[in-house]
Amino acid sequence: MPVMLGNSRAFLQACTQLHRYASCDVPVLIEGETGTGKELAAREVHYASARRDRPFVPVNCGALPDNLIENELFGHERGAYTDAKNAQPGLIDRAAGGTLFLDEVDTLSSKAQVTLLRFLESSEYRPVGGGAARMSNARVIAATNSGLDTQVASGKFRSDLQYRLNALYVRLPPLRERYGDVPLLAEHFLDRVARRLDGSPKRWSADALDALCVRTWPGNVRELENVVLRAYMRTDGDVIDAAAIDESVDTSMSGAVEVMPEPAADTQLHYLSAKHYAIRVFERSYLLNLMLRTSGNVSAAARLSGTERRQLGKLLKKHGIQTRSFRPA
Repeated sequence: MPVMLGNSRAFLQACTQLHRYASCDVPVLIEGETGTGKELAAREVHYASARRDRPFVPVNCGALPDNLIENELFGHERGAYTDAKNAQPGLIDRAAGGTLFLDEVDTLSSKAQVTLLRFLESSEYRPVGGGAARMSNARVIAATNSGLDTQVASGKFRSDLQYRLNALYVRLPPLRERYGDVPLLAEHFLDRVARRLDGSPKRWSADALDALCVRTWPGNVRELENVVLRAYMRTDGDVIDAAAIDESVDTSMSGAVEVMPEPAADTQLHYLSAKHYAIRVFERSYLLNLMLRTSGNVSAAARLSGTERRQLGKLLKKHGIQTRSFRPA
């Protein structure tokens, strides 16, 4: 089973919450950006709990057909409708004694939200075409990459359902907040790719790790895993350098300045992590001051800094600095 991996304070705090919640059977809501590992987090809760030997049933709520929501969740009895020649268990039956993981729960339609709320209120359900109500002892863990508070405020999600799902809450930090975890994850994914492809082991050059550490990673851990795979495939030798790392991902930020998290004083810093952080802080601070002094004029900034314009442009792109933000209105 894939495991969650990281040493950053933000990551370890989230893991501590997940393990603490494993001993409690009430619903858990996991929020986090795309690619932060919400299903892995749900599995972490499940396998750390007394339910570990029972099924873990993941459900993509966005794929549940609205007209068949009750059939998908609760199953049906024989003869419930024309093609129902045999009884069919639903997702809740399959998760009996275990965990039902509702991913992208914010995509549920209004009808589906009512159906789910009714089940969560009493743990009772009836298969389509069935008479007597049944009780479920499945635990529900829900996840979303869209804050439910915002969805409720806009009228797209029921507040009473949010209260039911949000008995316990965990926010998974994005990769840009997980200081020091990128080198660790990059090494892990590189080893895994080599094993999966039955290929020769490879290692990162210092420049390649620098290039990975300064990205903003909008796709988070999933994006990093894909970048590692492509870098491995592009490299013939046993050392992957920065040139093998693609630049297809937009690393620009929504504002002119990214606030970089400082390392926690109580964190044990790996040498490479500390070096990458120091370089990144220096480069970004220098570039921001340079852009301020030259009002975003890259040619003038290149002359002032004694740097080739092309190289300076690459540095600005690497740090997600948009020069137009410094130009006079």
